[in-house]
Amino acid sequence: MTQKTTPLVNRYVVTAPDGGEVLAFAEQKRLALKDELTLWSGEDRARRLGGFTARQVVDFGSAYDVTRPDGQVVGGFRKDVKASLVRSTWHLTPGDGVPVVGRERRLSVALARRGWEVADLVLPVPVPPVPFVYHFDFVRDGKPVLSVERKWGIRDRYVIRVQDPSLDRVLALCMAVGLDTLQAR
Repeated sequence: MTQKTTPLVNRYVVTAPDGGEVLAFAEQKRLALKDELTLWSGEDRARRLGGFTARQVVDFGSAYDVTRPDGQVVGGFRKDVKASLVRSTWHLTPGDGVPVVGRERRLSVALARRGWEVADLVLPVPVPPVPFVYHFDFVRDGKPVLSVERKWGIRDRYVIRVQDPSLDRVLALCMAVGLDTLQAR
């Protein structure tokens, strides 16, 4: 998944592992009162796959519902604000209702990011001198379900691995995009 740089909209292109075929295209308006993302089959926006919508307006611990184009809810996710003070933690709930917990893989990176955020309050620097590459692992009963790994580089690029074949792909992609768009809140 790669973020496309645009001024008013977050855009993401999800490609096959070889970087060829476009599997999905996501779009989210920035600075909206209520976060909403639409997932399409491609950049031509010919077929809507689904998307997520915040349950509340401007809420830092908001929950998000993931739906198909017909309105069917396939699951949801929310940030665990308290646990995220140390290491960012998300709760992903698939349609079967069996929760999955995702958190930053490395505590050292999580603490370094927090340290940078505090230092940036004192002496603001527009871009950190070292881009933080963070990875999220989602597990259920100790078994991997989903991983999202940020790659080194100027642009936001991620490798998404769905390890549990029962996990809905729209839900997995919405969670992956949500990690990028909602992580700093």
